[in-house]
Formats: sequence, structure tokens, C-alpha cells
Amino acid sequence: MIDVADFDVIFLSYKEPNKEQNWLDLKTKCPWAKRVDGVEGSDAAHKAAGDASTTERFILVDGDNIVNPALFDQQLDDTALPTDAVIRWQGYNIINGLKYGNGGVSSWTRKFVKEMKTHENSEGDAESEIEFCFHDRYVAMKKCYSTTMINYSEHQAWQSGFREGVKMSLDRGHRVSPGEFTKRIDKNNLRNLLVWMSVGADVKHGLWAIHGACYGSYMTTLAGETWNYKVTKDFASLDTLWNAVYESIRYDIEERIVDLHKDLNYHLGLSASLLGPEQSKFFKWCNHEQ
Repeated sequence: MIDVADFDVIFLSYKEPNKEQNWLDLKTKCPWAKRVDGVEGSDAAHKAAGDASTTERFILVDGDNIVNPALFDQQLDDTALPTDAVIRWQGYNIINGLKYGNGGVSSWTRKFVKEMKTHENSEGDAESEIEFCFHDRYVAMKKCYSTTMINYSEHQAWQSGFREGVKMSLDRGHRVSPGEFTKRIDKNNLRNLLVWMSVGADVKHGLWAIHGACYGSYMTTLAGETWNYKVTKDFASLDTLWNAVYESIRYDIEERIVDLHKDLNYHLGLSASLLGPEQSKFFKWCNHEQ
């Protein structure tokens, strides 16, 4: 058994608007934490984190994360894990109350990140171009040790929703025809996608995350083959898309969400519905109790 506290902890930040306060929070809980900031490209950033670690296995904390200090009391059974396992604990989503791997604390080996080719360095493999979780050494943990604080700004909330809306509308990195959508998309992903599209009106900038998820799914499934969903790996392209969308929806975002729901529900066979603030609170309370 290996103590998690024996690993180097790397705080990986990019342009998160709340990254400085999250970094200070982590340092109060984990004084030995190190930081990698501003590296372009997800693959390159993870490699930089590996280079910063002095331990072969290290803990990675994303820049929008607030970590539960109980994480550092955990132990890993190294003999029960695949060689160079990629471990991800669940993260609690501050907007919609979901708890799954998205945004959660992760653990990698220096060897794995040095050799992997994902996102901007992928070599035509659809499964690794916008996601990490399809590796055969990926281990999803059931416990949750962090909160993803993705509602500091409208932009942050929208982009977080948009990226998940794209990812969860794909079948292992591949587009799915509208008629096959509910049959082909993983059931857990389908459920999480509907929650992203419906829940969060009770928190600051929650509506922006909801619109982002709806719009990401719409662009992936209904906008046609001309739209390249792989732009989700390029944050500069996402910023350009955000700038184009923002002015057209800022004054009537709820109406735009409802319009997207109508299209998505009709063409994909979904049942997305915009929950009000009290309904969102109730859903998250029930979900938290499960």
C-alpha cells in the first residue's frame, strides 16, 4: 500500500479565472504541491507536469479544482493496479451536482505521460483526440475528493458545458447519427448529458453551462459534418467560438436554451428540460443523497 501523500502533487493551470485562489487553497492543504501554468495544449501540459514531478507517480489537480484534504489520507494498492495506471477520482460539479470523472483529481506516472499521444499530439486516433479516458490503463475510482469550481465567469461555465456537451455526444470519439443516438451513446454519458443540459439555474452562471452543453451537443450531432468537433482540444478555437456566440445569446439565454432543447429532443429522442432554481436545488439534493 502506498500513501497518496508520498507522491508529488502538481497543480495544472491554464487560463482558469479562479486559478490563483484555487492554488492558494491547495497550498494550505498540501504545502509540497508544485505548479505548472500556462502550457499550450492538453498533451503538452500533462507532459510538463510529469517533468515537474520528482516521484514516478504523481497527483494532478486541475486549475479549477478545490481539493478535499481527505485525499491525502488515502492509500493506493499498487499491486492491484495495471502498470502505469491512470487513476481518476470523481469530482463534484458545483453547477449541476454531478459526480464523475470530469474535473476530478487524477494520478499518472511520468513514464505514461511521456509516451502518450493525445489531443494536439494524437496521431489520428479519434478516441484520444479530445479525451483521456479510453486508455486500457484508465482506472475510475468511486470516491470523490474535489469540487470543480467552473462558474467563476460566464465564459468558464459556458466552455465547460460546451466541451462536455461535445464529448458526451460522441461514441468513443466518433459521431453518431441522430436516429441511433440514444442507442449508441453510453447510458451513463446520456444521463450526465441530460443533467448538464437541464440543471444549474440556481447557481451563478449556471445557465451558461446549460447553454454550452446544449450547444456543444447540437453542433456535434445536428450542425452537419462541416463542423469539426475536434476544435474542443484547441482552447483558442473555443475562445473564438465563445466570442461569436456570446453577443447573440446574452440577453435571451433562457429562450435560446429552450430552442436548443426542442431541436435536440425532437431529432435525438432526448427529454432535456430547463429546470428552474428550486427544481435544480431539489434535483441536486436528491442526487447527493444517492
